[in-house]
Amino acid sequence: MAALPAKAEMAVSIYGGFQSAPHSEVEVSDEPDFTAGWEGKSFSMPPYYGARATWWLEDFGRPNLGLSIDYTHAKVYADDETLAESGWDHFEFTDGINLLTVNALYRFPIEGSRFVPYVGAGAGVNIPHVEVTRNGNETSEYQIGGPTIQTQAGVAYRFTDAWSAFVEYKGNYSWVDAEIDSGATLKTRILTNAVNAGLTYSW
Repeated sequence: MAALPAKAEMAVSIYGGFQSAPHSEVEVSDEPDFTAGWEGKSFSMPPYYGARATWWLEDFGRPNLGLSIDYTHAKVYADDETLAESGWDHFEFTDGINLLTVNALYRFPIEGSRFVPYVGAGAGVNIPHVEVTRNGNETSEYQIGGPTIQTQAGVAYRFTDAWSAFVEYKGNYSWVDAEIDSGATLKTRILTNAVNAGLTYSW
């Protein structure tokens, strides 16, 4: 018996949008804990953006099931109230709380319609660029922050067999555990909420 090769629809997507994050508790090993208020500033440089590759499997009895690898350049800035409370001069993850995830996606084609709703969930790792200035000491470097989990839901509109556009909600919950100056550690949990718009090319 010959094994039949699996077929797949391949797709590459790029997106941008508006991203925010609610307050989160910050634990510092050598200072009192404090609550951080975050600003997303999605359209300030460097902007919020993302890209993903998706494989829609067709020969396993689940033609609408897909797997994706998703990269998101999310970011947060501590607001003025946070800096005043902590006494820090600078506190940001603005070269990214870079999120790399593997996800399962499921789409719901509507007969006779070009609109295709979809949902997804997955997990991966966050790679923050840690930017802290306090007491004359500075930290500015990429680190492996810890795990992240992701959910998403959206709708695509297919212009042609190859090109489509989409709008979606995407949320990530990230456990960030970072090292800062003087041998201290910083821990926080950051929930990023984003409304994305993007383009997809399929083949």
